[in-house]
Amino acid sequence: MRIVVTGATGTIGRALAEALTGRGDQVVALSRDEARGQDALGSRAEVRAWAHPTEEPPPAEALAGADAVVNLIGEPIAQRWSDDAKHRIRDSRVRATCQLVEGLGALPDDQRPGVLVSQSATGYYGRSDDRPLDETAPVGSDFLAELVLAWEREALAGPARMRTVVTRTGVVLSPSGGALGQMLPFFKLGLGGPVAGGHQYVPWIHLDDVVGGIIHCLDGRLDGAVNLTAPNPVTNAELSKALGQALHRPAVLPVPAFGLKLLYGEMATIVITGQRVIPAALERDGYRFRHPEVGDALRDVLGRS
Repeated sequence: MRIVVTGATGTIGRALAEALTGRGDQVVALSRDEARGQDALGSRAEVRAWAHPTEEPPPAEALAGADAVVNLIGEPIAQRWSDDAKHRIRDSRVRATCQLVEGLGALPDDQRPGVLVSQSATGYYGRSDDRPLDETAPVGSDFLAELVLAWEREALAGPARMRTVVTRTGVVLSPSGGALGQMLPFFKLGLGGPVAGGHQYVPWIHLDDVVGGIIHCLDGRLDGAVNLTAPNPVTNAELSKALGQALHRPAVLPVPAFGLKLLYGEMATIVITGQRVIPAALERDGYRFRHPEVGDALRDVLGRS
């Protein structure tokens, strides 16, 4: 298949491009800077320029004739949410996805990809308690939930005959950074522990299963919202304990909520609160998780880092 990927130079994008190329697919990456994108991806993808993703659709020649598109573009969420940062975070997802869908809609029917898999986030559900949340759970009401709702609406507004999946991705455990990369320095020193009491659930997932889940959505028949999280969510305290065990370090020092709020402001709510998200659609469709348990997932990630 010929698959166009936006955001291909990010953690998920690079891993996805490698997996798709490894199975014989042709990957076309859309990047703001064509030369830098090619340097980052090497032989994993052919890179085409999309210099202004929030202002104009991608080049038609990059999309035309492709079998599928994977949309991973977006400014990092894990930063202090100033007004300017919120504006950038929103535009990089909502406006860029709108431009992508507009470009897909402008293609002739016989040149339009048949599938769009567009990144979303478990932030859709807002702050929650310990109730299991499948894809039918209602949307939340905080900044992130409202952002994700708008993001998904743009993705789902595409041509009727184009199958569209929005993958509500959780906290990705990856050897190349992300949330785990921020935690590791403290845990390696024996200074890690549960955050804000540790009772909140963490909708975690191994990077391998993010890639595997996206490919499953590309190849199969799933449509609409798909939770991209591991089948066994854990509390923050359980994640801290498992990480400490994987590192052979104590993980008992509590991290107070007020400290995170001082450091990150409003963004700290995504760590202090949580969601018990379950991947009901993927499991019903027969996807087999490579790393369903957090202990095994952490040992595998740490072994690669």
